[in-house]
Amino acid sequence: MTLGQRIADWGYGLGWALVRLLPETVANRIFEFFGNWLGGRNGGPKQLRANLARVLAVPPHEVPDELMRASMRSYARYWREAFQLPSMDGDTAVARIQLDPPDFARYQEACARGKGVVFALPHSGNWDMAGVWLVAHNGTFSTVAERLQPESLFRRFVAYRESLGFEIFPLSGGEQPPFELLAERLRAGGVVCLLGERDLAKHGVPVTFFGERTRMPAGPVKLAIETGAALLAVHHHFTEGFGSQITCRDEIDVSVGLEAATQAMADVFARNIADHPADWHMLQPLWESDWSEQRRARIDGIEPTDS
Repeated sequence: MTLGQRIADWGYGLGWALVRLLPETVANRIFEFFGNWLGGRNGGPKQLRANLARVLAVPPHEVPDELMRASMRSYARYWREAFQLPSMDGDTAVARIQLDPPDFARYQEACARGKGVVFALPHSGNWDMAGVWLVAHNGTFSTVAERLQPESLFRRFVAYRESLGFEIFPLSGGEQPPFELLAERLRAGGVVCLLGERDLAKHGVPVTFFGERTRMPAGPVKLAIETGAALLAVHHHFTEGFGSQITCRDEIDVSVGLEAATQAMADVFARNIADHPADWHMLQPLWESDWSEQRRARIDGIEPTDS
């Protein structure tokens, strides 16, 4: 374990141990302060600014500074809620989440078929809070977790999400590949929830996203095709105070094939993100033009050279 990994493990552990002890209003003020500071410091995170520039269709220097501060406040809120959710009253947490009647009807109709439901959503708002809503209405659901380093940090995140009622399968290094386990849950009529706009493997599907090329995970569409489950593109964003909202768009038609259905999913993600850009927490390179040489080589299956 490297020193950086030790510090990360210690820091997250301290967050879960201490932040939950603070009154919510106090913790909120502290995290908002640091969010404002990080969003305003030297113009905010450069990659976040570059990503939001695609959403707004402007050069990075024209992304409003207030949007950068709002985005980092939103990201700070995500972490504040993550640290406090395990000790938060479940009924209180669920009551803060709004789902408009037409959106709830889409969810109910998809569940009523009995063939399973795939929720695909981007890194927006607090996807863990969306999961809390899903547990309250479905009993549980299944998802995957990226295997973080060090292993102790990965176990912290798994324990945290399992404490909320999620069923977690590791993305890699598990006893079985997660795809077949998720497919089993869907064939039994269950719900699978997957983050769907950032490809962590090397076999993502090429799409156009905000006018530029990138790749998105194949999993949500492949699962729906192979199991007959309904695929719903879902979005979570923050509202006034401590509230938030889930948006559930029309079902994605997967009969058009993997590539076309993934593009349709990307288009829904783009529409939702454009409506609530401050809550999209994408601080990593996403588009092909921002990829490092190492990532390009990994995706293309080419070993990088030493030159």
